[in-house]
Amino acid sequence: MKTRTTLRPPSGVSRKEADEIVDKGMKSAVNALPHPCFVVDYRGTTQYVNHAARKLFGNVTAGDPLSFRIRAPSLLEALDRVSNAGPAEIIDWSEKVPTEQWFEAHIAPLWSVSHGNMAVPRGRPGLILVTIRDLTDTKRLERMRADFVANASHELRTPLASLTGFIETIMGPARDDATAREKFLQIMLDQAERMRRLIDDLLSLSRIEMRAHVQPSHIADLPTIIRHSVDALMPVAEELGVTINIELPERPQEILGERDELVQVFNNLIENALKYGSSGKRIDIHMDNQDMSGANEAFKVTVKDYGPGIDPEHLPRLTERFYRVDVATSRQMKGTGLGLAIVKHILTRHKAKLEIDSQPGEGAAFTVTIPRHK
Repeated sequence: MKTRTTLRPPSGVSRKEADEIVDKGMKSAVNALPHPCFVVDYRGTTQYVNHAARKLFGNVTAGDPLSFRIRAPSLLEALDRVSNAGPAEIIDWSEKVPTEQWFEAHIAPLWSVSHGNMAVPRGRPGLILVTIRDLTDTKRLERMRADFVANASHELRTPLASLTGFIETIMGPARDDATAREKFLQIMLDQAERMRRLIDDLLSLSRIEMRAHVQPSHIADLPTIIRHSVDALMPVAEELGVTINIELPERPQEILGERDELVQVFNNLIENALKYGSSGKRIDIHMDNQDMSGANEAFKVTVKDYGPGIDPEHLPRLTERFYRVDVATSRQMKGTGLGLAIVKHILTRHKAKLEIDSQPGEGAAFTVTIPRHK
């Protein structure tokens, strides 16, 4: 005859007993909270877990120590202090694996609630509420803003310092040197133009971000937009000796989108191909249909150059603000480091996406997938 052995949780509290300790009213209240919450006893044993905690931390079993699920020493130390009649505490911690995450925990004693038949030492709370906030998005946004301000300040400071230096030189040693003055004035004009481009791109990015939640409502013809961008950049292509081959449908292909913003997208992509892939002397622009999710049709537009290509390690970061594969080359080509960031934000607003495929020596292909208007 087989015997069944029931393993009791380390704390000696069964699931049934845990249900008696945490009544239905407390469960309803804890489940109504938007953040992950753990109700634990003075020994640090989990008595109840709300739905948000199960979603974030996986299945948590009542009767297991909280340390089984959360292994943050600072949280466990704070929990120990609160369980020994200490005041409520707020602590934060970060985790590096599997991805970098930040959390904040509020640990508060529950003095006035019933704790069933559980024997609680005098002067210690029967139950403790541990509420956790995921700060990952907030921290990443703070870091992104700090990096953005630092990068923008640096990008503006460099041409400004150059302008100041040349003005001082013209006012001083080169006051009577017409040749040097002419040379310096041309450099100053280039630096001022660089600042203007950077400010224009910063303002453009700001406007796009402010409207990120507003879905486009106008109908636009995608081939017409692409042809407009090609026509606008044809003088640049002729100057660089690059041939632009386009393969677009003759019939209108309608999408929901802001025409000016989409023109900006293809201007950026085609101009990048011209500047950084000019050694290939050729650019192909191709458009076709793609079936998305089985029912919703989308258009796929690829801008491909045959230049030096991009190393794979750079591809995931190309749409970051101010990220450049080669800083010197980018500045020589009058780039601000914001073009692809603007492209990404515009496409996100249009529920579209950008894919980049490149290998060193084989050129680069930038593909935009955008939903078709039904």
